[in-house]
Amino acid sequence: MFSNKSIMSLLLAGTFFFSCKDSSLPAEQLAEKAKPNIIYILADDLGYAEIGAFGQEKIETPHIDELAKSGMVFTQHYTSAPVCAPARYMLLTGKHAGHAYIRSNSEWKERGDVWNYIAMAKDSTLEGQGPMPESTRTMAHFLKEVGYTTGMVGKWGLGAPHTHSIPNEMGFDFFYGYNCQRQAHTYYPLHLYKNRNRVHLKNDSVAPHTPIKKGADPQDPSSYSNFNLTDYAPDLMFNEVSAFVDSNKNRPFFLYWATPIPHVAIQAPQRWVDYYIEKFGEEEPYLGDKRYFPHKNPHSGYAAMISYLDENIGKLIQQLKDEGIYENTLIVFTSDNGPSYT
Repeated sequence: MFSNKSIMSLLLAGTFFFSCKDSSLPAEQLAEKAKPNIIYILADDLGYAEIGAFGQEKIETPHIDELAKSGMVFTQHYTSAPVCAPARYMLLTGKHAGHAYIRSNSEWKERGDVWNYIAMAKDSTLEGQGPMPESTRTMAHFLKEVGYTTGMVGKWGLGAPHTHSIPNEMGFDFFYGYNCQRQAHTYYPLHLYKNRNRVHLKNDSVAPHTPIKKGADPQDPSSYSNFNLTDYAPDLMFNEVSAFVDSNKNRPFFLYWATPIPHVAIQAPQRWVDYYIEKFGEEEPYLGDKRYFPHKNPHSGYAAMISYLDENIGKLIQQLKDEGIYENTLIVFTSDNGPSYT
C-alpha cells in the first residue's frame, strides 16, 4: 500500500521526468528546471457538458476548449463526492471516500445560527465548515517540501477561520478568498480573507438566498439591482491569481485556484449577461424560489458566469506566455462535482 507521501512523490517524479528537456545543464540547475509550475483550476458545480470540449453548443468556452484540444483529457476522472467540502478534502489529501474524515458539508451547527448572514459577518466564529484534523497532510504540504511556493485563491470550505484548519496552516503560503462556503453563496460578499485576515469589501449586506422583493415586477430589471453590487469577488480573486503568478514566476509554484463559479448565485458581469440575452433572447425570470438569487434572464446569467471564467483562464494563459513560463506550467482544469438543481 502506498502512503499519501509516496503517491505524491511518484506523481512528481513522473512529472519531472517528462519536464526534463535539457540534459546538458548541471545537475542542480536541471533539478530546478525540471519542476514545472502547477496550476490546478477547480470550478464549482460545473457540469461535464457545460463546456464546448464536451459537446456544449450554446455556452462559449474557447480557452478551456483549447486546453482540452492541446492537452490530455481524462474522461474517467470522477469526483470523489457529490458536494463541495468532501470533494475538496479528498482532492487535497488523496483520501478515498471510505477513508475520508470529511464526508459532508458539515456546517458545525453547535456554534449557533450559522445560516444568519448578518450574525456571521459580525462574528467570525460562525464562519466556516467543520475543520480537518490538525494532523492532516495536503498536497500543498508535500509540494512545499520539494521546493514549491504554494498558493490558494478561491473557496476553502474545510475549516473555520478561528481553527487550525485554514489554508495557511494546511500547506499554503498564500490564501485569498472565501473561508466559508456559505459566504460563497454570494459573489458580492461583505468580506473575503487574505491569509488570516478579513478584507472588508464595498458591498451592502444582501444575504444569500434572498428572493425578489414581494410585489416587485419580475419583468423590471431594477427589481434585481440589489443583487449586483460593487466588489465582485471573482474579479478580486482573479487579480490575486495573476499577482501570485507574477510574483512567483522565477521559482516553482503551485496554485490551487478554486473559483466559486458557476455555483448558482447567478451573478455575472453585465456585459456577458447582455451578450447571452442577445444570443438566447428574453426568458422566464427566476424569482429565487429554489434558493440562491433571482435573475431576470437565468440561462443568460448562468452562461455568462461560465464564459467569464473562460475569459479569465484565457487571460491567465496569455500571462504565462508573456512571462515565458507557459511551456513549463502544468494546467489542470476540472470541477468539484456536477451542476446544481437550479
